[in-house]
Amino acid sequence: MTEIIKITTEETNLEEDRFHRFSLISWWEQSRIKNAKVLVVGAGALGNEILKNLALLGVGNVLVADLDKIENSNLSRSVLFRAEDNNKSKAATAAARAKEIYPEMNIHYFDGNIVYDLGSGVYRWADVVIGGLDNREARLSINRNCWRVNRPWIDGAIEKIDGVARVFDPTIHLDGPCYECTMSEVDWKLLNKRRSCNLLTRDEMQSGKTPTTPTISSVIAGVQCQEAVKLLHNMETIAGKGFVFNGTTCDSYLIEYTANEDCMSHDPPQEIISLPNRSDEFTVAMLQSLAIEKLGDETVLELGRDILEKLICPNCNNEEEIFSSLGNVHLSQGVCPNCGKDREVKTFYTISGDVSFKDKTLAQIGVPMFDIVWARNQTALVGFEFTGDAKDVLGSLYNS
Repeated sequence: MTEIIKITTEETNLEEDRFHRFSLISWWEQSRIKNAKVLVVGAGALGNEILKNLALLGVGNVLVADLDKIENSNLSRSVLFRAEDNNKSKAATAAARAKEIYPEMNIHYFDGNIVYDLGSGVYRWADVVIGGLDNREARLSINRNCWRVNRPWIDGAIEKIDGVARVFDPTIHLDGPCYECTMSEVDWKLLNKRRSCNLLTRDEMQSGKTPTTPTISSVIAGVQCQEAVKLLHNMETIAGKGFVFNGTTCDSYLIEYTANEDCMSHDPPQEIISLPNRSDEFTVAMLQSLAIEKLGDETVLELGRDILEKLICPNCNNEEEIFSSLGNVHLSQGVCPNCGKDREVKTFYTISGDVSFKDKTLAQIGVPMFDIVWARNQTALVGFEFTGDAKDVLGSLYNS
């Protein structure tokens, strides 16, 4: 027994020694960092720097999400990747390398499309969300999820040797500025262009290359992680503002954003109910019944994302039932196998009334695991979280 206690004490001392310099900061509480739950969305150049910083800081619980594979061009900008990692999952590889830096980090990964296939429950699990992304659609998805579950998120964007880091925090003021509030008419046009092409995924839509350097990644990710540390210590951040860095002149300044009264992201629920059920055992009809019991007969279910119901050929009238997220269906599937013509997409976002697929489970109609399905009537919005899926999605982070 004495020997076991001695080993435990030595391990504790090693942990304290590792973060001793942080403890010299008067307000620093390493326990807040160790117990923190952080969702990192994007494992590219910014994501690598973010994860490296989180590991060095001693963040205890991290989920990293990305859909891409590693390419040789990533090696010049991504500290966690090696030449032998070519064609491996960015999320899985980055998670493994971050744990090498800080072995006590409890880290798990999600390898998939964060817009369509990452359940909203992970945003509710996290204390703070950090984005290292390169497209507006993913940022908009993060923003709407964070505003729904009342979680702060820190966005980063880089191009050439310039960058911006900004904090959006609904916990301070639900009606304050969010990412969607900052979107211009040009942003929406570019977003709609990305969503065009019959809504199905195109390789060229995913292959947009933004010129960046590892140096600007370090600068912006450093600011992002520093703001995360401040959030975790309940300190004042640059919430509602952006830190803009001009690498050419080494100038930096803060820009303040204003809230848009018509912003669609400002739609907080009255309640989120955790269900012990899994999405593969709960049918549409069961959820409709539960929602009507809670909000009344006029209740409509909202899925938070478009679901592809079927592909229809207008030339030969061939129909193929799909029931899948749009993230899992490629443009090549849009070609009719009978006549070779382009097929039309039939999607749905809401469910109401006596639908033909009411006896299918939520998983069977394309709802991702650990998701939150929303029930709405004219006056209220309530979320139903399929918490029974949490263990499968969070892995080692479950119960963290």
